[in-house]
Amino acid sequence: MMMLLFKPEGLRAAKYSLISRRIGLQGGLTRIPFKSSNVYSVDRNRYVSFEAGEHESGHIKSGPNDGILFFDNVFPLRIQRLLGVPFSSDEKIPKFLQYFVSPKITGTDPAQIIKGAGKAKLPIQIKRVLPRLKEGGAYVQFTYDGSVPTSELEKTLKKYLREEQVKPWWSPARRMHVNLVKGRPWVEDLFRLPTQRLKVEFIPPSPGAEAVELSQEQLYAFFRPYGKLTDIIPQPFDSKVLPRYAYLDFRNKPRAIMAKNCMHGYMVSQAEGGGKVGTVLRLTYEQKIKAHWIRDWLMNHPRIVIPALAAIVAGITVAVFDPIRTFFIKAHIMRTFHLENNRIYSWIKGYATDVFTWHKRRDDDAGMEAVWDDRKPNIEQIQTWLMETADTFIVVQGPRGSGKRELVLDQALKNKKNKLIIDCKPIQEARGDSATIDAAAAQVGYRPVFSWMNSISGMIDMAAQGATGVKTGFSETLDSQLAKILNNTATALRQIALDGRSRDDKDANLGDDEYLEAHPECRPVVVIDNFLHKSQESTIVYDKIAEWAARLTTANMAHVIFLTNDVSFSKSLSKALPDRVFRQISLSDCSPEVAKKFVITHLDSDTNEESNHQDESAKLTPSQRRQDLAELDSCIAYLGGRLTDLEFLARRIKTGETPIKAVHEIIDQSASEILKMYIFGSDGTDGSKRRWTPEQAWLLIKQLAKKGTLKYNEILLSDTYKTNGESVLRALEQAELITIVSGPNGRPSSIKPGKPVFHPAFKRLTDDRVLRSKLDLQILTDLIKIETGNIEKYENELLLISQLGKQPKEIAPRVFWLLEKLRGSQGKVERYERESGELKRVLGEEF
Repeated sequence: MMMLLFKPEGLRAAKYSLISRRIGLQGGLTRIPFKSSNVYSVDRNRYVSFEAGEHESGHIKSGPNDGILFFDNVFPLRIQRLLGVPFSSDEKIPKFLQYFVSPKITGTDPAQIIKGAGKAKLPIQIKRVLPRLKEGGAYVQFTYDGSVPTSELEKTLKKYLREEQVKPWWSPARRMHVNLVKGRPWVEDLFRLPTQRLKVEFIPPSPGAEAVELSQEQLYAFFRPYGKLTDIIPQPFDSKVLPRYAYLDFRNKPRAIMAKNCMHGYMVSQAEGGGKVGTVLRLTYEQKIKAHWIRDWLMNHPRIVIPALAAIVAGITVAVFDPIRTFFIKAHIMRTFHLENNRIYSWIKGYATDVFTWHKRRDDDAGMEAVWDDRKPNIEQIQTWLMETADTFIVVQGPRGSGKRELVLDQALKNKKNKLIIDCKPIQEARGDSATIDAAAAQVGYRPVFSWMNSISGMIDMAAQGATGVKTGFSETLDSQLAKILNNTATALRQIALDGRSRDDKDANLGDDEYLEAHPECRPVVVIDNFLHKSQESTIVYDKIAEWAARLTTANMAHVIFLTNDVSFSKSLSKALPDRVFRQISLSDCSPEVAKKFVITHLDSDTNEESNHQDESAKLTPSQRRQDLAELDSCIAYLGGRLTDLEFLARRIKTGETPIKAVHEIIDQSASEILKMYIFGSDGTDGSKRRWTPEQAWLLIKQLAKKGTLKYNEILLSDTYKTNGESVLRALEQAELITIVSGPNGRPSSIKPGKPVFHPAFKRLTDDRVLRSKLDLQILTDLIKIETGNIEKYENELLLISQLGKQPKEIAPRVFWLLEKLRGSQGKVERYERESGELKRVLGEEF
């Protein structure tokens, strides 16, 4: 027989030669006493020539009485990884490799094993030991005298290894095995690593001959002795690939190595099923998993890969960015980076204020003391509620300009350090999902925020869905983005509430939830301003905020205060907390006494007015020096107690106008705003739509100017409000033209102007004959159209009845009813026509 030695090239060959020299495989022909035979090593020159077989042919010559044994587990199976370690020198192998893997040290030297088994008087003589480093084994070529069959020699060695349990240190659970090489081994030095799968090719013994494809049963009989087979896969019957082949899958890699080295080149005779001339088995290692299988699998399964990739990206984002965002939210709530809270800045500011006396009080704060004195019970009530443990909402409701924000932030929460103000107005008015996300993030200090990624991920998601047919999950909806922002904010609020805990507290033994419930004073306060602002457009923002606020209150993480102008806030908040009664404070307009005091205090706050200190009048306040403040009582009766209108009045008076003139200017300005916003506003051509018609708004203006207060159902019975009357009234209330007052049992009972100043503004508009005639003419035109439609409907029904052959007497009442309705509608049309003629005459005569 002939055999090959593994011969790495270049640096690996040098390393291999050094290893072989260290483990005793090189040197001259040395006699080892063993029975009457000798165990030989190969001399150095011949070993080099045999690294790839005789003359590097891949085979080795063998005599008629030569045999080959293959031992496995002689070297670590992954020794080639150790050979890849950078050595300090090309001439010397590191000592650790010599001491750890040398067969003489580890007890896996095949020559020593054969010597140990020689006690059974084995008639063999070792010619050479040929290591196979990449396969972890070694060939042993020997000669024998033929007195004992080679199969007996194999059984003796197997029994010895089984009894002695020879196990190297790197494989304590698997002992060494030995088998007789039956084929013609191919000792190649190619970089082909062992695998669990073998490819068996059926080769003819000579060119031109015909090989026979062995069956699965035959292959099992040949290869099962070398180890457990998991599968035998024959070549598909319709395959045209030659030579024919089959795959053998072994349970583990060492079994496949043993089978390959023992059976490669085996000649299957005719008696064994190899055909007339026999069949040669050619074995090679086959990769069970194809190269680039990971890349190919990823490319071929986008429906699985893309959602999984999205989940991984989301997980990384949460793990990396969420702690950063929570930190910035906490800093925003606790005002960590605000200069006003810095001690050095506060000291410099106080020192500069003492030196430079030019600092003056803001006009916006002037006169508010009178209002706060009047609303002191409301302030104390809010502060009391914040000290209680009840998990419910605090709602401060009032018309716009009633001072809700100032009452809560500047008075009730003046000494509260940790408070978060969320203004719903910029969030609701943002256009587009990205702008809405940016606005929501800015309110709570959520950063970094990548709102622009939402558009890009949306396009990626759309493209992937078109290719795969399923949603990938890259893009996130506005709902999910808002939920993410609010969830991070809730986490920051909980951490702030628990920051004050210490081990020395008397409640240190309580859990976090019990501590928060027992200490309401530790919870931060969340103020949600402008809640339900423009709620008729979209409610997604308000629904998410209400649900989030309910979670904060029920988990005792924070107190929540809603500031709203909408009187129907309970419908929205009840969805979030259906089993709670809200704590509500309703702010109305100031009383005439408080309103007058507010204006006077606002006037007296002006310290910039030049005065002559030598004059006795300089000791008087600005309000005492004014001679026209006697008109203030009648002016306040027009304006009412709305703080924004009172402040506007005070500013105009400070500029030198008399109270009467200032009030008339305010009324004129309000009348112009009413015309622009409710009568001559958008007609829908610019994309904005109103939910009422100018005729409906004018009818309310005209009747409120006459009566001041209207019955709710009285308006609904008018012909102008027959279609969607209640929704129109709610829309006008949201637009603040009117205020709907609830009566008994919470039902709508009456309608009033949206602001007190609107009542004189309504009168001012109705006093304009041209404007009144134009708008009344539009109402009459609309009514004529309605009655004309009714007449046409009655006539059609009468025509249908007249076409009946014989009219029964039971149909007569219906005919009389239709005729009566027809006469009534005709009378209305005639009356409307006469009134329209008079209005047209006014429009034609006056400018």
